[in-house]
Amino acid sequence: MGRLNGKTALVTGGSRGIGRAICLRLAKDGARIVLHYHRNRAAAEAVANEIGADVRVIHADLGSTSEIDALFAALGELRFDFLINNAGIWKGTPLGSSSAQLVEELLATNLKGPFWVTQCALPLLNDGGRIINISSVAGRIGVGGGRSLYGATKAALDSLTQSWALELAPRHIRVNAIAPGYVTSDMTAEFMSNPANLQRAVKQHAFGRMGTPEDIADVVAFLCSEDARFITGQSLNVSGGSVI
Repeated sequence: MGRLNGKTALVTGGSRGIGRAICLRLAKDGARIVLHYHRNRAAAEAVANEIGADVRVIHADLGSTSEIDALFAALGELRFDFLINNAGIWKGTPLGSSSAQLVEELLATNLKGPFWVTQCALPLLNDGGRIINISSVAGRIGVGGGRSLYGATKAALDSLTQSWALELAPRHIRVNAIAPGYVTSDMTAEFMSNPANLQRAVKQHAFGRMGTPEDIADVVAFLCSEDARFITGQSLNVSGGSVI
């Protein structure tokens, strides 16, 4: 018997990387999974096949409030216990050469998306549930490579985490964030294909290695469990000591 038996989790961006690992880990602990994806249906269905039973695959562009509204309309009266705001994009917006379209895309997906998803989810989220936001250490430190706006969206997500924790405490909903460092995933693959970038990233971690999606998923599972019943409003640094 898994410790999350009888529970249901909605995971955004669940088709690859950290999201995929979260879906697989929560399912291993017994949770039913509602797996959201944006672009790659084949990848989402592959994760669903790995999970087997008790999984539902849903699609939406979380940069669009109308698509988020449609997603929740499609869910109907399905209730769930865990909302994992994982979906996000990691793109550079260097000062002096950023387009308005790219700026809007980053803000819509990384900040407005989690806000609107959470607002729409609240009527379906059971009292005593959990909201877990996947943030980043980039929200706590200065970041180079033209990724200042990315860092700002993650800092804002940490701020929302604290405020939502207070706002939802009367319903005993715990709200926390996880701040990974560099994680080996599809999102970082192109950046890490440069040996200099990879070497620099590894050196930033006290353990001398980059994180894995499973490193993050295991902490998500902990926060969903009753072991974390007295934790709320926190942003946990899960970065192998890259920010000490």
